[in-house]
Amino acid sequence: MSVELLYIDGCPSWRAADDNLQAALHRVGRSDRVAHRMLVTTEEADAIGFAGSPTVLIDGRDPFGTPGAAAGLACRVYPTPEGPAGTPTVAQLEAALTADAL
Repeated sequence: MSVELLYIDGCPSWRAADDNLQAALHRVGRSDRVAHRMLVTTEEADAIGFAGSPTVLIDGRDPFGTPGAAAGLACRVYPTPEGPAGTPTVAQLEAALTADAL
């Protein structure tokens, strides 16, 4: 499984997303290495359809993506059971990792 965390410089949530992602991987019994990639230009963001920072890609797919969402160098907000947040919860990431493993 390929796991990548995309972020922009200055994003206050990417480190928390990394922590949640590491915890989720551990909980589902995976030892995959998380690749980190900082996006710098709007051209990069547009080319990959970057939905905001942080973005988790599992096997190249954004499990939290919204079709038609605008790409760009911005912070991202995720809907969570506790309300809007700058990162998916560990449980949401576990579900995404498990869904992709099937």
